[in-house]
Amino acid sequence: MEVSELKEQLKRQEQEHKQLHVVDCRFWLDQPAKGYESYLIGHIPNAIYMDLDRDLSSSRKEHGGRHPLPEPEQLARTLTLHGISKQDTVVAYDEQGGAMASRLIWLLQWIGHEGDVYVLDGGYAAWQRAGLVGEAGISNPRTKLTQHYEPIVRFELVVDVEHVRSKLDDPTVRLIDSREHVRYIGEVEPIDPKAGHIPGALNRFWRDGLNEQGYVRDNNEEKAAWHNLVDGAGEIIVYCGSGVTACPNVLSLWRSGFHNVKLYAGSWSDWCSYEESQFPVATGQASLNDPIEDSEG
Repeated sequence: MEVSELKEQLKRQEQEHKQLHVVDCRFWLDQPAKGYESYLIGHIPNAIYMDLDRDLSSSRKEHGGRHPLPEPEQLARTLTLHGISKQDTVVAYDEQGGAMASRLIWLLQWIGHEGDVYVLDGGYAAWQRAGLVGEAGISNPRTKLTQHYEPIVRFELVVDVEHVRSKLDDPTVRLIDSREHVRYIGEVEPIDPKAGHIPGALNRFWRDGLNEQGYVRDNNEEKAAWHNLVDGAGEIIVYCGSGVTACPNVLSLWRSGFHNVKLYAGSWSDWCSYEESQFPVATGQASLNDPIEDSEG
């Protein structure tokens, strides 16, 4: 959704009492408190804040990755407390190119949200560039009593580590690594204990879906880019470092007409937490022409 459209919808909401919820998802991995602090300084009027660690993830364990999916009932309680029902429209934004906002939008799809959901193109920076006013402090936009949000989990949207391992030699499956190229090839790994990627995975850095101004690229361009990587695949599995920045790629694939797309929620931080003898690590560049079993070099 573009800023101009959100502005118009917010105006109509005031006039027609429509249920539109704006969610601020700003979060910096290296400064976990900065997102909420930024929200308090200024945010889109009436926006609520949801924190990646507290609201959009569950507690970290030995396995499962750095940002495990939240328990569906806990996420549902959070939505209920904010007055969000299953039929409401939700617009999420951040300052990270849509990565954190996409996590919320994917989660809503995962628990069976029935209303429209959008990532605000360009995030809070686009709102400011448009000369629109922000609001400081804590917003409390809840306008109605809301029945408890009943999640209906769409299990087909997510896979675990065993599913991914079982597909390593399946030529009908395409694995997409959404991390920066230097992390994918194993040249640099600033966060996780092992460098490299899942054998057979191809790299499509999630920020490649944005143009130089930080807005989502033209959909025809995205379709062409994905066509070269995944066309004809029976199943597309997308991962990143911890299941967050993979979400923009998942949403882009959906917009491009691919529906057999699944998120490996634990992602690389889950995969590399196991013994390498059972969960191998590849380095270097994989190719569409390389057999999966030969891509570990």
